[in-house]
Amino acid sequence: MALQVTLVSAEEEVWTGEASLVVAKTTEGEIGFMTGHEPVLAILADQGQVRITEPSGTKVIADARDGFVSMEGSALTIVAGHATLVS
Repeated sequence: MALQVTLVSAEEEVWTGEASLVVAKTTEGEIGFMTGHEPVLAILADQGQVRITEPSGTKVIADARDGFVSMEGSALTIVAGHATLVS
């Protein structure tokens, strides 16, 4: 089962879809999320990237800051004050 990922900024939904792996930079360091990860609520770093690997292997990279990451069940939500897709 894949993660259900939603990445939103203050202005818009930036990316949504399924992922096999998501790595986010938080104030505590980088955290990787896969299916079955324990529940987490973490603060995004002031500057950093969110790297999303889709089940097909395609990589999606976004700059995301000023927000938080929430993992619950198979749903990963990333809410950022500022977020833009890099690739």
